[in-house]
Amino acid sequence: MEEHRFLESEWDYCLVLDACRYDVFSRLYDDYLSGTLEKRRSIGSSTPEWASRTFTENHDIAYFSGNPFINDLGIALDELKWGASCDYEWTANEHIDEVVDVWDHGWDDELGTVPPESLSSSLREHDSLVDEADRTVIHYMQPHAPYLSRGSGQKLKRIQSGIRKQGEGDDGSTGGLLSSIGDRIRPRVESVLEGSQFVQKSGLWLELDPLDVVRNGTRDAAMDLYEENLRIVLQSVADLVPELDGRVVVTADHGEAFGEEGVWEHHIETHIPPLVEVPWLEVETTA
Repeated sequence: MEEHRFLESEWDYCLVLDACRYDVFSRLYDDYLSGTLEKRRSIGSSTPEWASRTFTENHDIAYFSGNPFINDLGIALDELKWGASCDYEWTANEHIDEVVDVWDHGWDDELGTVPPESLSSSLREHDSLVDEADRTVIHYMQPHAPYLSRGSGQKLKRIQSGIRKQGEGDDGSTGGLLSSIGDRIRPRVESVLEGSQFVQKSGLWLELDPLDVVRNGTRDAAMDLYEENLRIVLQSVADLVPELDGRVVVTADHGEAFGEEGVWEHHIETHIPPLVEVPWLEVETTA
């Protein structure tokens, strides 16, 4: 299986589907898009890991980001207080020329995420950035949870809100005694819980309908919604592609686990096939 080679490959527009597994994508994509599909191995099993290992130099890219971890706030990943637990000293706007925070202005409070249409709208509104940049990345949040048919995503909403607040008011301090204690204790707690299937599953349960879990089990209930999320974003991508002038690739930063090897969702440096095997579709356009 070929390495991802995200930046080394030839493309003008790269559409990143967050947390998109190769196997599910390969079953569904040709209902929406035509092209040449490959399985590639990502260098990360989570967005912070993938981003920090991919964008290591200065890149003339217009990056439309639906993912709050890739932002224009100038906050390094290892300094984020919300949603990221890593030691990556990486800041998006130090490596990417133009980062458009669609995760902020395109956010939908009812859904608890950034719907695909927000990415398309933002791209159209910033056509001058696209014209000036060498290449363009459009980073969709789907098929990543929350699942659009359920609405009111909880986990991502907390991450988005926390990063937004940190960008507006963080002064580099620990945030007082309570925050300081939390900063010391959290790594210890996480190290104890890291291998727990129950803890990993509980995060996923926030996004599921309890009745579906009872009827179908966690894996099937989650997979059904995940596939629906993927279909929704693929339809949006298919609608956008005719507007793009150049070579278009659809890929993912990492995949998603549904209990394989005891892993649920996705985690930093967890290099199992469901998390690192991603699609690489060179789209056949009519232009």
